[in-house]
Amino acid sequence: MKGKIIKGIAGFYYVHTVESGVYVCKAKGIFRNRRIKPLVGDTVEIEILHEKDREGSITEIYPRRNELIRPAVANIDQALLIFAVTEPEPNFNLLDRMLVTMRFLHISAVICFNKSDLLAQEKLDEIADIYRGCGAPVLFTSARQKKGTDALLKLLDGRISAVAGPSGAGKSSLVNLLQQEVFMETGDISKKIGRGRHTTRCSVLLPVSEDTYIMDTPGFGSLHLTQLTADRLWRCYDEFLPYEPYCRFKGCSHISEPDCGVRQAAEAGSIHRQRYETYVSLYQELKEMKTYEGRKL
Repeated sequence: MKGKIIKGIAGFYYVHTVESGVYVCKAKGIFRNRRIKPLVGDTVEIEILHEKDREGSITEIYPRRNELIRPAVANIDQALLIFAVTEPEPNFNLLDRMLVTMRFLHISAVICFNKSDLLAQEKLDEIADIYRGCGAPVLFTSARQKKGTDALLKLLDGRISAVAGPSGAGKSSLVNLLQQEVFMETGDISKKIGRGRHTTRCSVLLPVSEDTYIMDTPGFGSLHLTQLTADRLWRCYDEFLPYEPYCRFKGCSHISEPDCGVRQAAEAGSIHRQRYETYVSLYQELKEMKTYEGRKL
């Protein structure tokens, strides 16, 4: 029987099957011998051991489309990055790090600013303007007032979406609301896998419909990309791409070179200043990281 791993803890994997619901499974020893660890999001084949007790064994792990290290999850179609517009104030540096991570891994992103009922439309427009050219759709929601969820559900449909964002942004409230509006039976699944209602301590894949899942994760806020170098960072900023050909020098860092098309676009407002400043900060961080690793060698 085919299914998806929706939670893994202490060597037990909870596999959701469309036909029969959730089974608690152990992985066969062959995976340990091959040094393959099942991950939340994996599509697997299971053998039913005890139907009454809902127990099974994972016999096959299908090839992964992608894999994240932190959190350790697989087969993500897109990342749903949830931040509050206020209470707490949005951490744009953190959001940009997440966007860079997704862009580098070739995973689509959706930016969701929650608690939109707490700010005037003028302020919401200012936030939206920062990310107008970032390559990711920007939505505003209010979990408290149940606003903006229809548009969000359309972007989630037919995909596995990993939820990430800082504490206090209302991630769990919004995820619970999305489940409630689309697939009421997931409440039983949440009880089966022991998911807390208000906190997320491990990655959990929540079925929304037959082919739609929301992956609630503990969050991934740091830039842990050992393969990303400072000279490749600009490629993770979609706003930079139209202006890079106008740089005088090939391999321009877009930091201090004369006649830099990207820097000129930022000064003219074609690239939002907030986004450019975060780029400069991350560029310096990656340069220092490379220097530090060189000293260790």
